[in-house]
Amino acid sequence: MNAVIVGLGSMGRRRVRLLQKYDASIVIIGVDTQKERRTQAEKELQIRTAESIEDACNNENIDIAFISTSPLSHASIIKECLNQNLHVFTELNLVFDGYDENLKRAAEKEKVLFLSSTFLYRKEILYIKEAVKKYKGRLSYIYHAGQYLPDWHPWENYKNFFVGKKETNGCREFMAIEFPWMIDVFGKIKGVYASNSKNSTLDIDFSDSYQIIFEHETGHRGMISIDVVSRKAVRNFELFGEEIYLTWDGTPDGLVRYDYKQRENEQIRLYKTIEKRPEYSASIIEDAYLSEISNFMDVINGRAEAKYSFEKDKEILAIIDKIEGR
Repeated sequence: MNAVIVGLGSMGRRRVRLLQKYDASIVIIGVDTQKERRTQAEKELQIRTAESIEDACNNENIDIAFISTSPLSHASIIKECLNQNLHVFTELNLVFDGYDENLKRAAEKEKVLFLSSTFLYRKEILYIKEAVKKYKGRLSYIYHAGQYLPDWHPWENYKNFFVGKKETNGCREFMAIEFPWMIDVFGKIKGVYASNSKNSTLDIDFSDSYQIIFEHETGHRGMISIDVVSRKAVRNFELFGEEIYLTWDGTPDGLVRYDYKQRENEQIRLYKTIEKRPEYSASIIEDAYLSEISNFMDVINGRAEAKYSFEKDKEILAIIDKIEGR
């Protein structure tokens, strides 16, 4: 099997590394219009590169594509990859441009169109989901996810990065990352109430802080704070009910359940080993990214269903649009 990785920034290079780990026999061609990125990938990852998808497909019999470019470019690249008869894995889109057209095209060509939602694969999330499923009553939660925007990619100016642009801003990205697992765990949204503001001196034309209340069809309720001003990268989650109290700080070692009978905390250990990169915050680990690549391959080979979909993403993006007042 041969693969093309479109976009050789930090996420594209991550996908190369993990695909190599998943199956070292897969031939990988990296595609990027920037020569410096192609040179970096060739040296760092020992792969061949091309300037365009067409060049890569003309020189190799490509089967699958991973799209790791900025979100606003995804729709046209997905279309091009499907026209080349490739199965497609894409990072978060943040906008639903071209969804209906590309879903129709994928169905006609009998190709898998797979959308990343990495947190659905986190072991901590799966543990929380099982705990909520077993609980008989209603639950409440409080969740804060935030990180100072210039710290997202400290090696580049945030105004040159898609999270610094209004249409694909950092708060929207946080919501698109977090909402799928929260809805998967607690149920579909019955009501949403939100307020927002700009609290920072950042040179941006969008709100940098949101306070949101979710009312789920299951009866569970939650308060969510999303921002791009927190100087510490945080994911602080608290789940509580009459017979459960559970916290998670976003890290693989940070899931804690309170034993109310013994009146003591119990650390929940879910990983034997953890793979992470030093350039990312403590909550970002490689394991879940590898798991969703495995899911993508299983879907292609008819062994599994995708955990996430473009249809589900349309619903999530509609909720985010409502919160942002679009």
